Amino acid sequence: MSGNLVVGAATGAVAVVLLLGLFNMMRGGSPNTSQKLMRWRVGLQFLAVVIAMAVLWLRG
Repeated sequence: MSGNLVVGAATGAVAVVLLLGLFNMMRGGSPNTSQKLMRWRVGLQFLAVVIAMAVLWLRG
């Protein structure tokens, strides 16, 4: 049960950063901010995949 919560939180963090980056681009915000947010998204996606794989591995 807690594994599902951790994976959900990681996925939610990726979604939030993705939406912030898209919102920034659509309103014509700073390109540097968009780049920073997209780098964060890639890092969080990597972390979310690692967490999901760890949860699956621990469940056997």
